[in-house]
Amino acid sequence: MQQTDALLDRFLAGLAPLSPVAVWAHGSLAAGDYVEGRSDLDMIAVLPHPPSPGAVWRVAVLHNRMRAEPLADGLHCTYLTPGTAAGAERRHLTWAHERLFRRTVTPVTRTELHTFGRVLRGAPPAGVLPPVPDGELAAYVMRDQRDYWRPYVDRTDLWTRDIWVDLGVVTFARAAVTVREGRLISKREALEVLPGLGAPGEVVADVRARRYGGTVATDEGWIRRRAELVRGYLGPAIDALVAGS
Repeated sequence: MQQTDALLDRFLAGLAPLSPVAVWAHGSLAAGDYVEGRSDLDMIAVLPHPPSPGAVWRVAVLHNRMRAEPLADGLHCTYLTPGTAAGAERRHLTWAHERLFRRTVTPVTRTELHTFGRVLRGAPPAGVLPPVPDGELAAYVMRDQRDYWRPYVDRTDLWTRDIWVDLGVVTFARAAVTVREGRLISKREALEVLPGLGAPGEVVADVRARRYGGTVATDEGWIRRRAELVRGYLGPAIDALVAGS
């Protein structure tokens, strides 16, 4: 974790001139499922005021100067203010994928923050971020499965890529548990429940080896067969989840 700690220290030092009210981690780092070099670093910074053009420039300069640092390409941060924290549809200044843009703070992220968010600086999430209303989390993950993931299952060109396989099956497992049990689970827990949800064992083992270490097959025959297995599983699984809601 030395590289992670060094990057976070530099990030927090770079944010200091903006006087953040709070800086929180969510995702794998907060959930205790972080793997250095594999997991992203998902952050929320709460600024005292809506960012002026000068503040936006400072954010851009900070992230651009960190680009050469180990792990910096996986550090993503969304910038809120106390006055704009409410509302899951509101878009906020965000640095991710090596660029600035605006995006929402989803009910999943908000629930993570309230459930196990890691406070790096300042106030805890409960003191700034409104709680997620009853039913909003389950409704969001259901829409995400139905409207985003299900159409992409039919895109055969995507499923030879590791990232789509990994995110596709893990996100489905997490959504299924949220819908059925009303709770969030980590990626590690998702891999534990996937066999019980009918996922192909070979695919689960492939994802686990890539994330946590192990022998990873890379031959073209397996990659093509894996794509067929994943698509053959996810399509009916998502349909059944949506139909049972």
